[in-house]
Amino acid sequence: MVNQFTINLDKPIESAKILDGYGVPPDCTMSQNAQYGSEAESSAETQKNKLLEDLDKQKAEFAQLCQTLNNLISEINRFYEEVLARHKEEIAKLSVEIANKILMQKVQKGDYEIESIIKEALKNAPARQDIVVHLNPEDLSQYQSQRASGQQDDAGSTLAGVKFVADPGIGRAECLLETPKGIVKSFVNEHLEQISEALRRIE
Repeated sequence: MVNQFTINLDKPIESAKILDGYGVPPDCTMSQNAQYGSEAESSAETQKNKLLEDLDKQKAEFAQLCQTLNNLISEINRFYEEVLARHKEEIAKLSVEIANKILMQKVQKGDYEIESIIKEALKNAPARQDIVVHLNPEDLSQYQSQRASGQQDDAGSTLAGVKFVADPGIGRAECLLETPKGIVKSFVNEHLEQISEALRRIE
């Protein structure tokens, strides 16, 4: 039978403290306790070093991956520039052909404003007086009809005083300006050639 004893205190317990070494097995010496603590610290340090090594390895792999990606981008850009340089002539020609087909479709449908074309040509005219504008008969007829119906009002405009003549040699959506100082042409083919030359000059 286990002996029990009772302690009677005059006052309530205000604080308690566990004594050093309490609960430590009797055969556990101070040196053994120090050894256990040293082993725990060593294990934590080893784990920390392993984590740092893994992190450094991941950083190195990421840096290598970024370098490889940059090299690939540089190689792609170089390949693109070489292809563009080799085929610049073909690209320019194809672009002009596409533009020509689109313009021809618009011309066939009458989807253009001849007045705007004339005004644009007048901007390049070397003189502003005694100008004769040659138009395709169909364009001239349409322009005169619009002017007669009040859709065109040239009073005080850039077309005031300009003489218009029908010229079967001029294509639709084109015009030729005669001035005392020279001739100004606004032909579709010439515009397309200018576009082609501009594309060829692009680096």
